[in-house]
Amino acid sequence: MKAIICNEFAPLENLEYGDMPDPQAGDDRVVIRVEAAGVNYPDGLLVQGLYQSRPEHPFVPGMEAAGVVESVGPGVAGLHPGDRVATICGLGGYAEKVTAPEARVFPIGDMDAAEACALLVAFGTSHHALKQRARLKKGETLVVLGAAGATGIAAIQIGRIMGARVIAVASTEEKRAICTENGADAAIGYDDLKDRIKELTGGKGADVVYDPVGGAAFDACSRAMARNGRLLVIGFASGEIPKLPVNLALVKEYSVVGVFWGNFTRAEPQVYAGNMAELLGWYRQGLVTPLIEGRYPLKDAAAVLARVLGRGAVGKIALIP
Repeated sequence: MKAIICNEFAPLENLEYGDMPDPQAGDDRVVIRVEAAGVNYPDGLLVQGLYQSRPEHPFVPGMEAAGVVESVGPGVAGLHPGDRVATICGLGGYAEKVTAPEARVFPIGDMDAAEACALLVAFGTSHHALKQRARLKKGETLVVLGAAGATGIAAIQIGRIMGARVIAVASTEEKRAICTENGADAAIGYDDLKDRIKELTGGKGADVVYDPVGGAAFDACSRAMARNGRLLVIGFASGEIPKLPVNLALVKEYSVVGVFWGNFTRAEPQVYAGNMAELLGWYRQGLVTPLIEGRYPLKDAAAVLARVLGRGAVGKIALIP
């Protein structure tokens, strides 16, 4: 099968579009013929050796994929060849075929494959962040940084479902327009961020900040939190891991809360399954709609990842084998 192969931790342009052995369905695993593989920011970090995990080489990146079940192992009970499914595979998604354990495979019926991928990591991360980690309440103010990205769009839509007032933060007028189209009550830029948040909240500050950016934006938000607020640490797309003056958390009485969605899915599989069921229900009701910016040939993975890491993408991008 054709796949994107990482032979060493190296710059993105070193990724190879080549041949790998077809995966096999053993024990409780299924083989999926991939219709779409979701592109995520951590994929670009992983292949450069900049992520928390460092797989042995060679490996195929890609933590999510959707397609059609091609074969099943002898221990698989609820899936059959021909079923359309999506999976959190961890690795292997950037390929014509991928294998995954049945427990991490979800039926998707006639859903668009790229939209199904977006529901897995992007919407899954934002849902867990706002539901379990922030415990976002109706009537609270949610500030979303990196709001035009895949997880940001998800946070806007989910925040609205949970009854929050959503302030989106994005770098350009075009991105801010997309944020309001997806449900944000207000959309602002990064200039004078602390003062703008204070202004839009009547001086109170943000109840919850969703921050996948880090750097200077984190610093500004750390000074614009409401009492009993929750500052969610999602990631560091700016490339800068900020340092928090902990006296701010003390005197303003807010919490800094880490969000590591991958760890959550492993540590609390039943809660994770419940989250996915809720997300799929919202999707079928039309309450959440992933924004798919583009679908690109699998061979273009390196260029697509460079765009995602450069914060040039809007919404979700998918690779199509």
